[in-house]
Amino acid sequence: MRLYSLLAAAKINLYLEVVGHRGDGFHELIMVMQSISLADRVTVRSIGVDDIRVRCDHPLVPRDETNLAYRAAALLAQRFPGVMAKLGGVEITLEKHIPVGAGLAGGSGNAAAVLVGLDMLWQLGLTQAELQDLGARLGSDVPFCIGGGTAIATGRGEQLDALPGVDHLYLVLAKYESEFVSTPWAYTTYRANFEPTYLADEAGFAARRSQVKSGAMVAAIAGQDGVAIGQQLYNDLEKVVLPAHPKTAQLKTTLASLGGLGTLMSGSGPTVFTLVGSQAEAEALAQRLKAALPDPDLGVWTARFSSAGVQLVG
Repeated sequence: MRLYSLLAAAKINLYLEVVGHRGDGFHELIMVMQSISLADRVTVRSIGVDDIRVRCDHPLVPRDETNLAYRAAALLAQRFPGVMAKLGGVEITLEKHIPVGAGLAGGSGNAAAVLVGLDMLWQLGLTQAELQDLGARLGSDVPFCIGGGTAIATGRGEQLDALPGVDHLYLVLAKYESEFVSTPWAYTTYRANFEPTYLADEAGFAARRSQVKSGAMVAAIAGQDGVAIGQQLYNDLEKVVLPAHPKTAQLKTTLASLGGLGTLMSGSGPTVFTLVGSQAEAEALAQRLKAALPDPDLGVWTARFSSAGVQLVG
């Protein structure tokens, strides 16, 4: 085939804890990540020149080498020299449905889809583990976005342990389109405010990982207990992001007041979400939110939990 289309799922964080410093300059994290049905469509198509081209009609998405999807293709071209000369370059088309700059790993998901798509287009024969190792060079969320589902992510987010899939929960997501949060700013600000609480060494990191893996959130997921999952939602970055972004803080308060199983900011924000038990509940809650906050700048979406990250659709 000379063309593959894939769905690249968004992700939410059900749990995000900042544990401490790493020697590589990143933070040591413990996260529970979940794929959702909100997804971008990514198409990779062979072209007859030795080139990488990105097409996207979203005004906020770059189409040059700063785009993670472009960087994913460039990484594979570098890793397998001569493949473009033999099989042609690639045109990458991004059809965006995941809001940009939202804490939902949209860019990472696009990069994950390019890695999976080019593995097929260029007949590389890579395993999922090999694709995830390559993805870790691009960004901490990319390895999870390749496989998706439900997982504990540790290290800087690239070390994954699968959890039982949760397929019966739905959610409402909301984000002010004009609100953006810089992920580096969020972590730098968190460090400036909370560094005295950091654990000091790998022994401490390992002990905390063990505690979380045997803790209440993982038990709730294992038991498929949506009420308990909602009660255990947690994100350290809310401590710095919400005070600096009062509109997002008020959005979270309003969304939480409208019902559901629990409300949280995803990743470094500014998207917030509420978990519910059915599609009907999600649609009703979305309508209540739009009535409570009738602002044309507010984007509202409904989705369900998904067991997949990147999915081939054509």
